Amino acid sequence: MGSQAFTDRLPGKPSLAGFLRALKYDRHGLVTVVAQDAGNGQVLMLAHANRKALERSLKTGFMHYYSRSRKKLWKKGEESGHVQQLVSLDVDCDGDALLARVRQAKGACHLGFRSCFSARADKRGRVRIVGRKVFAPGQAYGK
Repeated sequence: MGSQAFTDRLPGKPSLAGFLRALKYDRHGLVTVVAQDAGNGQVLMLAHANRKALERSLKTGFMHYYSRSRKKLWKKGEESGHVQQLVSLDVDCDGDALLARVRQAKGACHLGFRSCFSARADKRGRVRIVGRKVFAPGQAYGK
């Protein structure tokens, strides 16, 4: 007996505002977004978005997120040029998490990897790098 399903909260007449209202945001006004490569299915990153970020993503076709640490809206790739073109946006059954299928330019990870999930831990806690670097962060971010 959980909460009301996402689809039950949608208005009768489809609209962007109605969709954004039906989502279940956390106490900070955010939903979790998993970004996945639309071509090969690789999970690229996990981020958060507020209503304004989602609205911009859907209107522009490029992913926007909300940075909890910097407390600001940001477009993925605004500094590096490694943008994420939105292909589709799936909503989980509760409406509190999204799966953004994207076309990723270069890499998603600020450390230079294609995916932020480039380290793997085994059963004993040993970690090894399994991803490959696709850009030099110092060149992409000018630092």
